[in-house]
Amino acid sequence: MTAQAPTQGAQSHPLGDLGRRLAQRRAEVGLTRTQAALRAGMAPSYLRYLEERPGAAPDAGVLLRLAGALDTTLSELTGGASDLPPGMGQASPHAEFTELTERECRELLSTHGVGRIAVNTWEGPAVVPVNYAVFDGAIVYRTAPGSTPALAVGRRVAFQTDHIDEAFSQGWSVLVRGDAAAVADPAVARLLDERAYSLPWAGRGRDLWVRVEPRLVTGRRIMT
Repeated sequence: MTAQAPTQGAQSHPLGDLGRRLAQRRAEVGLTRTQAALRAGMAPSYLRYLEERPGAAPDAGVLLRLAGALDTTLSELTGGASDLPPGMGQASPHAEFTELTERECRELLSTHGVGRIAVNTWEGPAVVPVNYAVFDGAIVYRTAPGSTPALAVGRRVAFQTDHIDEAFSQGWSVLVRGDAAAVADPAVARLLDERAYSLPWAGRGRDLWVRVEPRLVTGRRIMT
């Protein structure tokens, strides 16, 4: 996805790595800057400084208070686990596993993001990440002709996306099975270009839109 330029005014975008993680975690737990600051026992202006000042380096005590206020870990907040796969956290002794309804699955899918497309290749099954969106109930993603995600065209495939919260050892996963086809109508392709939330993370030159029409949508959630 492409980064947006900072805007002027009260709602400035965080600039540093720590600031981005703070703002992202605040959004995930649904807290305003003032609410998060009060939880951490600090002035909202200081939290704003931490979020918007590149190179801000609070001491360990401040970071621990922020981690507690945002229901996360110090490692996650400081990026110490950024190169580790999800799921390294400790399992909850009181985990609750539930199957999601199709409606719940579609609601979770409707938030754009990154998912994984599973296709058959000459060397066997492959699973690769793609930036996706939902258009008229179908999964759509943009890729390059000849790429692994493009092999989905004309085949039955699987698509999966999820969200994992390491701090609480909980999360959800949605799996879609369906038929993939290239978007051949130039007008529809232009409309998808206009509505796209971002460019593919992998860069430009990906002008093939692929549409996965769901046949079966299932999901599950783990809560603590």
